[in-house]
Amino acid sequence: MTQEYQIDKSLIAPTGVLRVAINLGNPVLARMDNQNKLVGVSVELAKLFAEFVGLPYKLITFNAAGKVFEALDNNVWDLAFLADEPKRAEKIAFSNPYVIIEGTYLVKKDSNFNSVSDIDRSDIRISVGHGAAYDLFLSRTLQNAELIRTDTSASAIDYFVDGNVDAAAGIRQPLYRTSLAYPNFKVLNDSFTQIRQAMAVPKERTYAAKIVENFVEVQLRQGEVRRLFDLDGQSDVSIPAGVG
Repeated sequence: MTQEYQIDKSLIAPTGVLRVAINLGNPVLARMDNQNKLVGVSVELAKLFAEFVGLPYKLITFNAAGKVFEALDNNVWDLAFLADEPKRAEKIAFSNPYVIIEGTYLVKKDSNFNSVSDIDRSDIRISVGHGAAYDLFLSRTLQNAELIRTDTSASAIDYFVDGNVDAAAGIRQPLYRTSLAYPNFKVLNDSFTQIRQAMAVPKERTYAAKIVENFVEVQLRQGEVRRLFDLDGQSDVSIPAGVG
């Protein structure tokens, strides 16, 4: 990939290797395939960005977004793929979003829940992956329902399936796949939030943040992000339009 300016690699990856945090808690963006190979759009964007800046790279996997955020203080990654959330933005510089994903609920088909607004009642318990974007959002916005936090987003779904709570909060696509496997469950049609997935760097790395922002803009404008999601079988996500 050609560039019109010289990249200062030391300000992007001080160790000389671009260390990329990959969150496996969001299977829409990254997961292990049947051959135990790391795949997904965030994986491909990480490779493209490493090429863009001319750096070797190392992919570091985490099973939840909250753990990616917690690892920031240990200086183990230079680049991450996370939802842009106010709490995280205190320590992280986010690019503009490259994809927008819906957060919604998985419930029982015979429940009286028809909209996300039906869920926020004092007698309702909701499972959610600890530190996930929708955990942070619901922690700010729910007035009555109780959040039950599990270790990961996947375990939050399992906790619901096992009958421990009234609903599971999560990303629409994996919730929908669960509803296909369990006909007595359904996913609500509306959403409680639009999750803005972005590329992220430690907040103090202002130079790196500008380079990442430029990279995301180029990929959106050229249609590369849409192409990657289509190839990955994730065409039902919303891709922002590139500027320029």
